[in-house]
Amino acid sequence: MSAEQIQQIVSEMGAAIGADCGLGNTLKFDFGDAGSVFIDGASKPNSVTDGEGKSAACVISVSLANFEKMVKGELDGTTAFMLGKLSVAGDMTLAMKIGPILEKARR
Repeated sequence: MSAEQIQQIVSEMGAAIGADCGLGNTLKFDFGDAGSVFIDGASKPNSVTDGEGKSAACVISVSLANFEKMVKGELDGTTAFMLGKLSVAGDMTLAMKIGPILEKARR
């Protein structure tokens, strides 16, 4: 995983969520050593940036491979959670809102 790949995710997610993704709070995808992506759904307009050093109301820890499967619709977030392929720290209700956000990223 390189910084360029994180920036690609930031760019694609930013374009997908637009000005208001409906999150209403902050969420971070933590890919471990690979890096992280921060979604600020509390600010208007919403923004997506590199998550390095940022704390969020909800942190979803997932491998980059499983994240890519989720974006492609090949892996359901709830299923991934139940199988231990992702973990959630913080506000679980925010984690439950990622489905529609990932659907927007698919288009």
